[in-house]
Amino acid sequence: MISSGNKDLGEKIKRHAISIGFDLVGIAPSKQLTDHKEIINRWLAAGMNAGMSFFARDVQKRLNPAFLLDEARSVVVVGINYFPDEIQGGNGIPIISKYAYGKDYHMVVSEKLNDLLEFIVSCEPAARGKVCVDSAPILEKAWAHEAGLGWIGKNSLLINKKIGSFLFLGELVLNLDLQYDKPFSKDYCSSCSICLESCPTNAINENKTIDARKCISWLTVENKNAIPEEFRGKMEERIFGCDVCQDVCPWNKEARPNHIPEFVLPEELKGLTLKDWINLSKEEYHTLFLRSSVKRRTYEQFMENVTFVTNTGN
Repeated sequence: MISSGNKDLGEKIKRHAISIGFDLVGIAPSKQLTDHKEIINRWLAAGMNAGMSFFARDVQKRLNPAFLLDEARSVVVVGINYFPDEIQGGNGIPIISKYAYGKDYHMVVSEKLNDLLEFIVSCEPAARGKVCVDSAPILEKAWAHEAGLGWIGKNSLLINKKIGSFLFLGELVLNLDLQYDKPFSKDYCSSCSICLESCPTNAINENKTIDARKCISWLTVENKNAIPEEFRGKMEERIFGCDVCQDVCPWNKEARPNHIPEFVLPEELKGLTLKDWINLSKEEYHTLFLRSSVKRRTYEQFMENVTFVTNTGN
């Protein structure tokens, strides 16, 4: 541990975070992450953000938590395992990413982080904080590394030595000085490159970045246009998101099921046949994915994914 700030409060924060369901928690000093600026700018210059303009707009904000909270002093980073007990898909049935099985993780993690912030304020009334879950302009994986939670793997994801990479991350930027964890110092990917070799569309770059233009996750989630024909036959039945680079990662071989009821695979989703997916009605879609991350796609966009992957279009 770096000897700095309020040790007792930091320990209380960690204990409470674990008690409300987080699997990992670390604390880093707020600062500008200038080491990441060049690689982000090169990635953007190459167009690998696939038209996601918000990345270009918010580069400075992503590098400095002070843009999110005046007088930012600390960044509490949490991780929560979402690896499921049961797997959906297989045998030609369309597949959705494991992160979308249950309730939208943005809501689940945000609720828990707001609980954590309330606890901190109860301990230190002068505390102010900013809750961040994925959508805020902050470098989540970089901050998780700074807080000692793991290393950034070749597939660009944070990997924890005990839990693996099936992790939702969240951050709480605080105006408090706390005792800080050391940044994670090792890279256990070593010479392994199975994630790069296994990516169906060759979207993973050698420098731990992703070419979103080729990434199945982007093509099926953020993409607003038709999936390019060059990817036909390469989607591996995936209609929303992709887990290939995580499924093949040796650090996920012993991934344990999560303990969060909201992330459980619903029986209705588990039981869908290929015919059910192809004929999914708008009403069934909204019922099935009422609180799911899948709702990031409209029904029409989602069914375009299904049609493309199952080759059932006209």
